[in-house]
Amino acid sequence: MIPALLLLGLSALVGYAMIRRTAEADLVRLRRYEIPIRRVATNLCLEPALIGAIMSQESRVGLLLDNGWDQGRQKYGLMQISRQLQQPYVLWDSEEHINQCSTILVRSINEVRARHPTWTWDRQLRGGICTYHARMGNLQVYEEDPCSRDSNYVNSVIRRAQYFKRNGF
Repeated sequence: MIPALLLLGLSALVGYAMIRRTAEADLVRLRRYEIPIRRVATNLCLEPALIGAIMSQESRVGLLLDNGWDQGRQKYGLMQISRQLQQPYVLWDSEEHINQCSTILVRSINEVRARHPTWTWDRQLRGGICTYHARMGNLQVYEEDPCSRDSNYVNSVIRRAQYFKRNGF
């Protein structure tokens, strides 16, 4: 019989390997947006790899989109902004849209930083990513990632960002 902790460790390795394979495939599409991502990142003091990671997590850098929309036509663009949060006003894969969504990400991070000034930067960043995903103002903080049913959203974004950073983004 295999101990439960060993199974959990194997599950994490398999999950990481799957994220890595996805990130490898998405990196090819991400290169198309490298210049606008870098400009937006510089202007907003963000890591380009983080913007790319959210694009990868949310839309597989456009692969999952139909003319910029998700299947339910509720989210729009590479970084999947909710039409309930803000109406899109530019093309789904334009620098302006990347800037619009990245600005929401920065606001999300700053909101968490303001609410939790004693948290470490890492935890504030994780909370900001979660707030971006949960659509700002809807954050409840637990030790586990509250952003998804399987507790993997923030970890997946961070792993993708690390992969993109190691690969020149």
